[in-house]
Amino acid sequence: MKIGVISDTHLGGVTKELMDIFDRHLKDKDVVIHAGDVVSPEVIRFLSQKTFHGVQGNMDPPEVKELLPDRVTVELAGFTIGIIHGWGAAAGLEERILPMFQGVDVLIYGHTHRPLNEVDDGVRLFNPGTATGYSASGNHSMGILEIDDTIRADIIRL
Repeated sequence: MKIGVISDTHLGGVTKELMDIFDRHLKDKDVVIHAGDVVSPEVIRFLSQKTFHGVQGNMDPPEVKELLPDRVTVELAGFTIGIIHGWGAAAGLEERILPMFQGVDVLIYGHTHRPLNEVDDGVRLFNPGTATGYSASGNHSMGILEIDDTIRADIIRL
């Protein structure tokens, strides 16, 4: 199973940039996950061309928050994946969100706009960075998870 992971798109609608990301990196994936700050229901509808899982972020308006939970746990190919956006300062975010999920193999989150791919006490912490939003470094990124007997995770620079 191949999963495309994006976050922090901060788009008011479907843009050419998002369509290009979809065509180049998501079209061939089995599942698309968005870790919050979607901003537009139109983006949710667009990404739902694939099996879609998403959560609301702190910048999402009420019409997005009506469509997406604040956090969710999904089972994919025998692995448990937690998804949350995050909130507050970037420093210490992982320590705030990890206790909210028990028994997950992967915890996908966003908010910081900085990619992270590391294992903490047996849980893979995976932040794809920002696909199309503000980036202090000027870099945009997304993530790919590949699941068979194990989970492989990669950050892709856009």
